[in-house]
Amino acid sequence: MANRAPVVDTLEVLRALASPKRLQILEWLRDPVAHFPPQRDGDLVDDGVCVIFIAEKLAVAQPTATSHLQTLARAGLLTSKRIGQWTFYQRDESAISAFTEHIQRIL
Repeated sequence: MANRAPVVDTLEVLRALASPKRLQILEWLRDPVAHFPPQRDGDLVDDGVCVIFIAEKLAVAQPTATSHLQTLARAGLLTSKRIGQWTFYQRDESAISAFTEHIQRIL
């Protein structure tokens, strides 16, 4: 059986995971209903969490939160969705699973 290529770049993912704030975001997004209030636009589970709520919970400015979220998205760990003027983020569970399997194979 041939090894499946990882969906994401190993070093890029490891760099993204090297930040405590980004790890915290991933943890919160695992169960967004438990960690964020209901949103006026977009469903927490179906659409993701608005950048505004993530910035508030992190206690950082919106551009800082956006930078963290974009780093996670570039690494393939999050997906984003625009609704109106807002961007919503959610975990990409299949990419996270593929990365976890890849790490288990190489370690």
